[in-house]
Amino acid sequence: MTLRFLTAGESHGPELTVIVEGMPGGVEVRGEEIDRELLRRQQGYGRGARTQRIERDHAEIVSGVAAGRTTGAPVAMRIVNRDFANQPERPRPLTAPRPGHADLPGAIKYGMEDFRHVRERASARETAARVAAAALVRPLLAAFGVRVGSFVTEVGPECLRVRLEGLDAAALAGLAAAAEEDPNRCPDADASARMREAVDGAGRSGETVGGAFVVFATGVPPGLGSHVHWDRKLDGRLAGAVCSIHAVKGVEIGPATEVARRPGTEVQDPIVLRDGELARMSNFAGGLEAGITNGQPVVLRAWMKPLSSVRAELVSVDLETGERADPPYVRSDVSAVPPAAVVGEAMVAWVLAEALLERFGGDRLDVMLAAAAAVRGPGAATREAGR
Repeated sequence: MTLRFLTAGESHGPELTVIVEGMPGGVEVRGEEIDRELLRRQQGYGRGARTQRIERDHAEIVSGVAAGRTTGAPVAMRIVNRDFANQPERPRPLTAPRPGHADLPGAIKYGMEDFRHVRERASARETAARVAAAALVRPLLAAFGVRVGSFVTEVGPECLRVRLEGLDAAALAGLAAAAEEDPNRCPDADASARMREAVDGAGRSGETVGGAFVVFATGVPPGLGSHVHWDRKLDGRLAGAVCSIHAVKGVEIGPATEVARRPGTEVQDPIVLRDGELARMSNFAGGLEAGITNGQPVVLRAWMKPLSSVRAELVSVDLETGERADPPYVRSDVSAVPPAAVVGEAMVAWVLAEALLERFGGDRLDVMLAAAAAVRGPGAATREAGR
């Protein structure tokens, strides 16, 4: 069974729609948990007050769920845009493309003279539908003992130094729990205070700031993904999914940038036996070797560029007149790093759910769990590797 989702809708349109296909039957669905994930996405220091006020999102489940569990049919959800009623009926066409946005390349691709049609779909508002889709698979992951979390390590010039290779599941969970209570999703209070100062300074000067965030998954069973074809390598699929998030320009698996600067002998993850089970002494590989999960926590870090919508004058060309133009300013967040981390969780959760279905696939959750149990148990990894 193939798991996939499709989204539709525009930033200022009446609603977002998401259809999730391939969900096995029997997975618990709680609407309040989906809405909780949507609320996490809309929060964060540096987001505009109006953004948080108008995006009180609720996912209405239209089909595919009965008595609180998936039926195996496609799950359809709609997220009504509460700001739709405030939109003008005939907005003025936009003919001056904004640098750093989809305006110009999207208009060239689809032959649009009014850039509004491009930016409406290219807006990060679309990520609300992604978060809703991924919220459906979180209970599926939890049934296999998989937990996904995130925390922010950089906002603007301020940075929290974290040695990713030395963090086990408990340490990662602790960082995520601390981040959940912080407006920057930063687990360190001092670093978060510096980040808030950076955001405030950027806001006063009409600037925006980027940053970096970590997404991790613990309890991931070994053997997800494959080394046999390039498009089955799970690290590539995860990196691509996270890099599809708006303004994300770089993704690393584990501490990749640090590993690249050190000798090979210093960045191995030695294999040892602990109580008859295979274990690792470190996690420089970020939980993935040759495109396959190895039982360690899966750890990724993503870098996000500053948002391109700034109050300062921009240099562009009005394609209707051929003259130099400063595109109209569109309201923007000063920093969107904290909500991007939540969207990063959604994309990682989704790809891991895809991989679980590929490895233990079935039309029902109990069938998947039985397939997983067949390759688990004391010494299972040692036995499998030795066959």
